[in-house]
Amino acid sequence: MNQTATVERQAAAVPAGQYLTFMLGGEAYAIGILAIKEIIENGQMTRVPMMPEFIRGVINLRGSVVPVIDLGVRFGGGATVMGRRTCIVILEVQDPEGEGEVQDVGILVDAVNEVMDIAAKDVEPAPAFGAKIRTDFIAGMGKVDDKFVVILDPARVLSGEEMSVLAQAAGGAGHDHAQAAA
Repeated sequence: MNQTATVERQAAAVPAGQYLTFMLGGEAYAIGILAIKEIIENGQMTRVPMMPEFIRGVINLRGSVVPVIDLGVRFGGGATVMGRRTCIVILEVQDPEGEGEVQDVGILVDAVNEVMDIAAKDVEPAPAFGAKIRTDFIAGMGKVDDKFVVILDPARVLSGEEMSVLAQAAGGAGHDHAQAAA
């Protein structure tokens, strides 16, 4: 199957619905609200040694250890600069390789904008080139008020291997906290 057919199939798979829009590095992005668990203020993150640079740290979310991804770094740019509107969007991410594993992951964003409806007819396929991020991260391009919003595929932003690294980060940090409490 050629890349164009794959991209068209991916765009066709993007359902119409509601999307949370947010800003990152001056660009507008969106994620389907069904993947979003909650939005929290940027809080105290704990760095975890020996993790990839895009893993900013972990947070304690009601007793659960949740890794936080800096999307700016993940997309090949610089680290997200903390500001007063910087927040963490908590996602329920399923393993993209279909193993059924679901994990809570936080993504650090510059600012959350709004929840908006994007109709299927307003979603274009991801560009084959020219995007600032890897095209496999993009589920489609949503047309909103004569502008485009990059619709992300949360399961593709992190590969199965990276999900296991995140699970190790969450498990290791939880283990360290348990030892420190003992």
